[in-house]
Parts: sequence; C-alpha cells; structure tokens
Amino acid sequence: MTAATAPLLDVRDLRVRFDTPHGEVLAVDGVSWVLSAGETLGIIGESGSGKSVGVEAIMGLIKSPPGHVSGEILFEGRDILTISERQRRALRGEELAMVFQDAMSALNPSLTVGSQVSEVYRLRRHCSQQDARNKAVELMDRVRIPSARTRLNNYPHEFSGGMCQRVMIATALALEPRILIADEPTTALDVTVQRQIMALLSDLQREMGMALVLITHDLGVVAEAVDRAMVMYAGTIVEAGNVEVLFDNPSHPYTQGLLQSMPRIDARGDRLYAIGGAPPAAGRLPPGCAFHPRCERRVAECASVRPVLLPISDIQRSACHLTGTGNAK
Repeated sequence: MTAATAPLLDVRDLRVRFDTPHGEVLAVDGVSWVLSAGETLGIIGESGSGKSVGVEAIMGLIKSPPGHVSGEILFEGRDILTISERQRRALRGEELAMVFQDAMSALNPSLTVGSQVSEVYRLRRHCSQQDARNKAVELMDRVRIPSARTRLNNYPHEFSGGMCQRVMIATALALEPRILIADEPTTALDVTVQRQIMALLSDLQREMGMALVLITHDLGVVAEAVDRAMVMYAGTIVEAGNVEVLFDNPSHPYTQGLLQSMPRIDARGDRLYAIGGAPPAAGRLPPGCAFHPRCERRVAECASVRPVLLPISDIQRSACHLTGTGNAK
C-alpha cells in the first residue's frame, strides 16, 4: 500500500483485557480494521460485544491497571500505543475526538454549556476567554442550536436530550479533528431527533472532511449512514464489509439474526424474530465459536474450533465455519 492510499487509521490485532478479582477478562480479542479519510465506518453489536471498549482503547482512555491494551493502532502510519501520554493527549481533540453516549450524563451539570464548549478551545489555542466564548457561539451555531449566544449561560438541565447531544458534538469539533468517533449518538432520543442528529453528523462530516466511526446497535442508522460496517460479538469481529452487501447478503448467522429481528413495514402482524439466549459474559466465553450456543445452524465443529475472519469476496469478510459451504443461510 502506497502512502497515497494508506488508511488514516489502521487498527491491527487490538486486544483489551482487564484484571478483575475473578481473573483476567478479555473484552476485545484480536480486532483489526482500517479507516480512510472521509469514510464512515459503522460498528454494530449488542451490549458487551466490545464496541465501546475498542474505541476507548484507540482514544487512550483505558488505564493500566486494571486495563491492558496490546496490538497496533496506526494513525497515519505512527503507532499511537508506543507514544508518550503527553503526545497521546495532543492527538485527542486535534486529530481524534469522541462523542460519548448519554450526553445528559457526559455533561457537567454544575457548569454552563458555554464554559464546557469553550474550555478545550481556550486551553489548546491559548486564547482569551472572550475569544473562546466567541468560538463556542460559532460551534453551537454550527450544530444548529437556536439562539446560541443567548444560551451560553444555560446549564445542561435547561436543554433537551437532543440539544445536549448537539452540545457534545460541538465540544468534540472544537479543534476540527480528522476522525470523529460517535458512541451511540442517538441513544434515548426519539425517532425524529435521532434523524436530526444523524443528518447533522452527515452534514458536518461533508463540511469538515472528517472520517466518522459510528458505534451503534441500531441497524436502521447503519443502513442510512455508513459506507462499511463490521459486526462484533463477544469481543471479536464476526462479519465486515460494504454496508449494502452486509444488508442484502449477510453471511454470518449472527448478522442474519440481527437483520431478521428488525421490524419490517412489509411484515405487519408477523411475530418479531429474536435470537435465543444471551451473549456470554466476557470472562466466560465458550470454546469454539462464541456464538454457537445461540446459533440455530451450528455444527459439531462450532463447539470446538474458533472460526477465523476470512474474505468471502473483495468487499466482505466472515468468521463462520459454514461460510462457503452453502449452509450459512
């Protein structure tokens, strides 16, 4: 791969483990993916699949102990796991920024919205408080908060959930990062506000030329917003590829189950499909394929041999023993 085509972010064999009183827990196990400039990548999975922990490792938010991160995280070819904490802090905000889920909890209730939006810009750009407040107004205008200047002195509880999410996005964009990671940005918002937030992120991405990593369990959001998607289960990627192919021709039984569980307007009155059982606890994974106890198509090999994520086409990969046998569907 030449420098001109090298990915902006290249995650290789990422592992995140935690020391607990009950032993070591492997939350992310050998995950690899790439992100190009301007691209939108979706990371899909149930709670506990390792989605958020993986991106927190990329952001440098996993502290040791009890957390331990290994593998490679290459930003423009430089492994950010090997740089100093000071250099890592310099990357956060400037190059990589993250919008956390549940904005109402992420914002400090004792500080005004204006002070929270302006703080990062003032500290990093070494500007006056007035310049930082003007920047906060600009950012709040950019994320379409009405009457931004008059709302600088409001507190988070005076904003709706959707407006708090816009405040979080404005704060993340203060230093114009090249990669924005949005962790469940539409959680706990009503459907209309969800669409507004996703449209806002899409517009900001085009306007600023950012790459966007969207973490979600909402397949409808993924279908409309991303270029490529990867599906995680029990700390690993079980399927990845072009989003149209993933939705039109899913290969892994887990992906198929997720898609079948989506409500469909052309299937009114039908019983909604649900994947049986529950995801395994991170410290108690079964041998073989972690999904096999819940899989309706499991074979004997699934209980003893862990499948490897392999290409099944130029734009799709799957980790299933049935892939290519004609029995995966």
